[in-house]
Amino acid sequence: MISEFQIAVPDAEVVALRERLRQTRWPRQLPGDGWDRGVPVDYLQRVAERWAAYEWRVWEARLNGYPQYTTEIDGQRIHFLQVRSPEPDALPLVLTHGWPGSVAEFLDLLGPLTDPAAYGGNPRDAFHVVAPSVPGHGFSLPLQDGWNHGRIARAWAELMSRLGYERYGAQGGDTGSVVSPLLGQLDPEHVVGVHINGGLAFPEVEPGDVQTEVERERLAAAERLRAVGTGYADLQGTRPQTVSYGLSDSPVGQLAWILEKFWEWTDPEHALPERAVDLDHLLTDVSIYWFTNSSATSANLYYENRRAAEDIRPSVPTGVAVFPTDPAIRRVLDRRHHVVHWSEFSRGGHFAALEAPDLLVDDIRAFFRLVR
Repeated sequence: MISEFQIAVPDAEVVALRERLRQTRWPRQLPGDGWDRGVPVDYLQRVAERWAAYEWRVWEARLNGYPQYTTEIDGQRIHFLQVRSPEPDALPLVLTHGWPGSVAEFLDLLGPLTDPAAYGGNPRDAFHVVAPSVPGHGFSLPLQDGWNHGRIARAWAELMSRLGYERYGAQGGDTGSVVSPLLGQLDPEHVVGVHINGGLAFPEVEPGDVQTEVERERLAAAERLRAVGTGYADLQGTRPQTVSYGLSDSPVGQLAWILEKFWEWTDPEHALPERAVDLDHLLTDVSIYWFTNSSATSANLYYENRRAAEDIRPSVPTGVAVFPTDPAIRRVLDRRHHVVHWSEFSRGGHFAALEAPDLLVDDIRAFFRLVR
């Protein structure tokens, strides 16, 4: 059974969020500490002030401008956007977000992907887009039990079958950069190709893999991230419930937890997150986590994945879009994927759908021309 769905956050919750923001008890900070120990207090105060004035209803209406549905798969309520193209021969495409993302990050992709002619593109590049909320994230709640990457991929295969799509593509970043290849591995009879970006996994390098200066820089950046930037994953992967108390009770806590990742993972050319991503769009993502109270359930994915052995070796054609923050090395990915398309970009970052939607859309189109 598939049911229509609309986002409708009660007025009382919007008011309560603003009141909580105004009543924040701010922590002390060492003078002149910058970002080295985390999000600076003065910066977070400015962003929190903006959040208190931000118009959730504008973004709620924008999300509700696209058809949304829920269905139950493997005992779990799954929320998804389904945006059909006006082009009858459009290729179905399932988009998978990650943490701390949501379906809101795809808002700037939906029009160009489904109706390229209206955006100066070729109508033959059109897609019917399905964008599910990952279980435990956004509106795919309540979370009934543990979900890992493989179980999500199996659910997406069932969802696309339930929607009547016999041939489809898969695309994703972050969590989606793992789920999408797994989907291609699990359902190769129906998945025509997989396109990924924004993988954060440390490259499994072997002697001879790193040959260029760019590759050496990427490996060094991955080493730095592993040394100082994975504390969030350790906490969410080992004690997701404990870390969630502060995030569920304090909107500023939830804001800081997510904002730090946008600072660390967006285009390094930009010193602050809002220079890489529209601030209200970013706050929409944070608001979804807050209003759905999904800090614990989204963190649970890290816990489950630590306990799941996944050997990703899909045989379907794969396209890779590499943005400045991606630690991608071609020879490494070639061992695990059937890579037939590889693109590297000089702008954008981990959140490519938000930072460089034009580049991401063009690359998705270019790859799927090879496999349609």
